[in-house]
Amino acid sequence: MASLAEIVRNQTPLAPAQTMHLQRLVASWNMLADFCFADLVLYVPVLNHPSVSPGSHSPSLSDPSSDLQRMVVVGHVRPSTAQTVYRHDLIGDVVTSVERPIVARAMAVDEIIEGEVVVADVHERVRALCIPVRHEGETIAVLSRESTPSVGRSPGELERTYSEIFNRFARMIAVGQYPFRLDDSDSKESPRVGDGVVVLDRTMCVEYASPNAVSALHRMGVHANAEGRRLGEVGLDDEPIRDAFTVGKPVTQEVERGDVIILLRCIPMLDSQGVSGAVVLFRDVTEVRIRDRLLLSKDATIREIHHRVKNNLQTISSLLRLQSRRTSSSEARDAIAESVRRIQSIALVHETLSREAGEEVSFTEILRPLVQMVAETVSSPDRSIDFEVVGDAGTLPAQVATPMAVVLNELLQNAADHAFPAEKDPIVGARVTVGLERSESEVVVTVSDNGVGVPDGFDLEQATGLGLSIVRALVVSDLRGSIELSDPVDGEGAVITIRVPLSSFAF
Repeated sequence: MASLAEIVRNQTPLAPAQTMHLQRLVASWNMLADFCFADLVLYVPVLNHPSVSPGSHSPSLSDPSSDLQRMVVVGHVRPSTAQTVYRHDLIGDVVTSVERPIVARAMAVDEIIEGEVVVADVHERVRALCIPVRHEGETIAVLSRESTPSVGRSPGELERTYSEIFNRFARMIAVGQYPFRLDDSDSKESPRVGDGVVVLDRTMCVEYASPNAVSALHRMGVHANAEGRRLGEVGLDDEPIRDAFTVGKPVTQEVERGDVIILLRCIPMLDSQGVSGAVVLFRDVTEVRIRDRLLLSKDATIREIHHRVKNNLQTISSLLRLQSRRTSSSEARDAIAESVRRIQSIALVHETLSREAGEEVSFTEILRPLVQMVAETVSSPDRSIDFEVVGDAGTLPAQVATPMAVVLNELLQNAADHAFPAEKDPIVGARVTVGLERSESEVVVTVSDNGVGVPDGFDLEQATGLGLSIVRALVVSDLRGSIELSDPVDGEGAVITIRVPLSSFAF
């Protein structure tokens, strides 16, 4: 389904600023639909002349590029407080002034008009209240409240109050005061009308409180009758309400009292004299916030565990270095040094995880310090090797990143030792490159060098060295991947390619 912005851009002459105004209206109109117990439908005149660029200017009665005989539906929302009129979504439908005469009339005369229309898909007449949507003094659309006429039942206090609230917002829409240009709302968390409503008068005193709002106040320990009094007088923190009245814009804030957390949203209602009152929506978010805090606590605990594991690995590395200094055998010292490097490569993963929330890490953040560590180990005045990282593998789960770090540590060390052996003359421009590629199905890592190449008859599968044995075991068993040795396309050296499928690991 096309978005509002796409429909407006392709079929109407609205300018970008006017489109943004409609998007703000649609972002906040769930509340309006709930207050009026009806579907809300947003109509915009279509572009009449294809030669005129869409979005170049705004429609008006004298504008030849707009056509008030045809209008396109750019928005449709159903109420959660009543039954919908339409079973199908109206967005994208084009209607004529014959089908919606009062919509076209509201657009033409810039006035709120109420009447009935016959809709083919609905087996009874539809009652419509058509509200011109104004932006910077110009009518750019019509918002229509559409419902089936109610017969035989008198509305109760809640329905009458909610309908009056909608009518006040309708007047704000018709003069361009709503939606607000600046709004702090988060549509995912904003309270809904069904969560609880309090209506305030011009002096911030309570005119009406819905049953759900009264229940929310009771949960916060406010049992006094709030009608005719300010919420601050009955024990509720009313700072967000005072802020909303002061700035004339909606204010959303969490209010905590005891074990209860309420998300409070104060929406001022305006008239020619300024703020004439406000609607306060309540939502009990206690359980949501408790879960959020538990998750944060869990994340903090996991990060602390990774931090301690990293510290323990560094301690082990230090102990091994002490042992190396007490060993007279050069072979033993080399073996201990290799073990230290392997431990440090694992520690790098845990250090990165200790800074991140969750169990996924950016592999580049691990690889670059790993490459630097190997470069510092193998470099000497007599042998200079440049190490380079190309590409990006994105974020990887720890169960992939940890063995991959150990594998690359072994391959980089192996490339330095065997591609550029110390007993041979140094190669000018010696270089080891790590290439990273990421697709939806796999990660491909290549380690290439421009060294002396591999000996004739060398078989990677039959190699007995400890380093390559570790690489094969980790790649095949832990990562369920494959490893391949090949010659470079041009020049000397060797290329090792590792492919790790991602389908076996949870992201």
